[in-house]
Amino acid sequence: MDYLSIEELVNATSGDLTSKSEEVTSINELVIDSRIANKNSVFFAIIGESLDGHKFINSAIENGCKTIIKNKSNDFEIIGEDLNIIEVENTEFALGDIARYYKSKFDIPYIGITGSVGKTSTRDMVFSAVSSKFKTLKNTGNLNNQFGVPLTLANLDKSYECAVIEMGMSGFNEIEYLVNIVNPQIGVISNIGLSHVERLGSREGIFKAKMEITTNFDENSTLIVNGDDDMLATLKGKDLKYNLKTFGFEKDNTIYCVDFEMNDNDTIFNVMIDNKIEKFYIPTVGEHNIYNAMAAILVGQTLNLTLDEIRNGLETLEITKSRMDVIKNDNYTVIDSVYNASVDSMRAALKVLNRYKTRKVAILGDIFEMGSFAEEGHKQVGKDASENADVIIAIGKDAEFISKEALENNMNKENVHHFATKEEAMENFKDILQKGDTILVKASRGMHLEEVVEFLNK
Repeated sequence: MDYLSIEELVNATSGDLTSKSEEVTSINELVIDSRIANKNSVFFAIIGESLDGHKFINSAIENGCKTIIKNKSNDFEIIGEDLNIIEVENTEFALGDIARYYKSKFDIPYIGITGSVGKTSTRDMVFSAVSSKFKTLKNTGNLNNQFGVPLTLANLDKSYECAVIEMGMSGFNEIEYLVNIVNPQIGVISNIGLSHVERLGSREGIFKAKMEITTNFDENSTLIVNGDDDMLATLKGKDLKYNLKTFGFEKDNTIYCVDFEMNDNDTIFNVMIDNKIEKFYIPTVGEHNIYNAMAAILVGQTLNLTLDEIRNGLETLEITKSRMDVIKNDNYTVIDSVYNASVDSMRAALKVLNRYKTRKVAILGDIFEMGSFAEEGHKQVGKDASENADVIIAIGKDAEFISKEALENNMNKENVHHFATKEEAMENFKDILQKGDTILVKASRGMHLEEVVEFLNK
């Protein structure tokens, strides 16, 4: 991050400078964790769901931090001398305000990525494609919310030529908030699934929330969407104020996949582009990743990359960990997809499992944030699991619907197991699993099935 003066922080946040340091007149780091704060940082006292950052102001100061942004309404005693204290109405919004101001210093293309399933993999694909030509910034890990996006933008400096920003959400107006910070010229929506349906009420609600990515779009903006998705396909033929490009397997898309060849760890696929078939390679598997790669191809084209540049970028793809990682050990082939889960991503992962010639085992845990859709969603997964796996191990309360639906679909009851906890499941693995099995492990993040993956790999 380039340096920002204390005056710039005050102006960007419309804050009040109630204390001014003689020693520190600028900063080059935004932090919300007092443990990593230092002399060159500004510490934001964020009020979270369980912790109030104002309680950690003095800890930040003890670590050498000299610049603090706090809420005007908070009167927590601050212990320290020669400090910059900026008081604002809301520290969360102040973080976004400073990120918006800071990114405005860099005249580069910004690409916003969202979607119910696959947005992180799509982000990784887009990053790989455009990085073949431009030095590109992207979010790391799960920094895709109202805190992570501003902190990501703070990593910009004059060397960057492009930024790919994943935008997550769990409710209405959240993507709109992020868009008003990032102001992307290109937006990508991977699909409309059932993630966060508990809060958004329906797929129609999810579609509306995802479309917030177009909030600031004009005739110079481009929206790139999965044209095979029934909700996103409704955009085709509409009179839009921005450019629309679509991808998929259906022939009415801007580009579409003609055929593909999938191996254990990579995929070769052919895409119809401008009436010509073009071949691409990605070092990962799954039809869903072909969709993600096609999104990256369209982003690359929108940024005037050549197809060879896009190819070269996709060939060097590195997918974020625990998203369909294939790990082989002496006993099993483990497909690690424990980072998170939705109904759609589980069904896609089961299709990948089905490709293997060995005995196929699906270890599936609860999908969270489903609300009243929990039973229906888990039953959908159970039906797909019965058609794509030889053995099912369901873990968790709602996952029982997976095992019950598999039995309803006439799966042999000896091959369907349900356990309340992962610990109970692991105790029984020795009686269920066989050497040579291919094992898919997938659940919502809160199920912590990475412990199962670690157990299988010991």
